[in-house]
Amino acid sequence: MPEPSSTSPPARAAGLDVGQSQGSASGREPKVPSPGLPTHVAIVMDGNGRWARQRGLPRTAGHRAGAKSVRAVVEECLRRGISALTIFAFSSENWQRPKSEVRVLIELFMSTLRTEMRRLVEHDVRFRVIGDLSAFSEKFQRQVREGEQNTRNNQALTLQVAVNYGGRWDIAQAVRALAGELMAGRLDLDAINEAAIGERLATSGLPDPDLFIRTGGEKRLSNFLLWQSAYSEMYFSELMWPEFDADALALALADFARRQRRFGRTGEQVGDGRKDKAARISKAASDSDDAQHLDAMATSAQPSRDVA
Repeated sequence: MPEPSSTSPPARAAGLDVGQSQGSASGREPKVPSPGLPTHVAIVMDGNGRWARQRGLPRTAGHRAGAKSVRAVVEECLRRGISALTIFAFSSENWQRPKSEVRVLIELFMSTLRTEMRRLVEHDVRFRVIGDLSAFSEKFQRQVREGEQNTRNNQALTLQVAVNYGGRWDIAQAVRALAGELMAGRLDLDAINEAAIGERLATSGLPDPDLFIRTGGEKRLSNFLLWQSAYSEMYFSELMWPEFDADALALALADFARRQRRFGRTGEQVGDGRKDKAARISKAASDSDDAQHLDAMATSAQPSRDVA
């Protein structure tokens, strides 16, 4: 079971140092990721409790320290033009932890979201929560809705926070929605396929994660984005989450860039596809240069006009 950072990171992460925002709030288009970078990164933030224990600190100190790592990762995603980041803040299994720790996590989430919302808006970060919020108080749910509403038009980065989330829960609620539509006569049986399920998952509207990162040295999914991670590249770091910073993310991104994503094809097919794409790009550039050259020749051949 993961040891997620407190639910406060999404708000603390907004305390960014990335200069002028590149999204709609600044009147500019969002950055386009460089070739070889993932569009969507998902992270299981594991190791907060162990990090604290190694230093003789209470577990909650690890959650607070983990907030700094969220900030660093969000900043790096913004700099590189990565458009979506999903972090596992509180799993449906985490309710089994000591009640005092659960209470602190919820309080940290609410207090930091309240104080940092302005910075989320300033840096064009869209805030989004996925998971079963019915287990939380109305005050908690209202604050989440307000945060989502205040950032709904932001485009530089979608920061998606999984709270009381489980991958099996997500699939079950999607199937339940399909069954309800089927019974109500709004959906045909033949219309139920992978796309139909995907459209009803909590993450609907975002692409599936390209890169799945887990810190803390463990090598398991822990019921996180099970459906969505079918073709994700997995990256496991020995670092505890509070130790994971922009440089650590850069190493994960470099590792991702070296991988060949085949999606059922052979390595030769993927390699040939890359060569074909490179050739098409080169030809398009050449054609563009030729067209500009012809335009220049045509312009120079036109007779000059006297200015009255």
